[in-house]
Amino acid sequence: MKGIKFPPLTTEEIKERYKEAKEEMPEVLKWQKEEEERLNNPKSKPQAKSAAKRALPKVARRINTVKGNILYWKLRTEGKSHFYANLERNELWAELEKKNSEK
Repeated sequence: MKGIKFPPLTTEEIKERYKEAKEEMPEVLKWQKEEEERLNNPKSKPQAKSAAKRALPKVARRINTVKGNILYWKLRTEGKSHFYANLERNELWAELEKKNSEK
């Protein structure tokens, strides 16, 4: 049996997802700040510093993911289709990935 697997999201559901995506950014930035403080704290143990070094690329990737999701849901609230918004999000992710690989 073929057809639509999930019914389309309502305008309210799209607005709610956009709000959730925006609320996630401060949490991720807080995580980044904690890891940077742990790395730069002279009292941190070597294990804590190396754990922070390993965590920072994950934090950067998560920030990019959240930025992409915010863009996606913003476009959806503006009435763009899933396909258009998804293309824009993927282009943003590719651009951010390219910037990160150049560092």
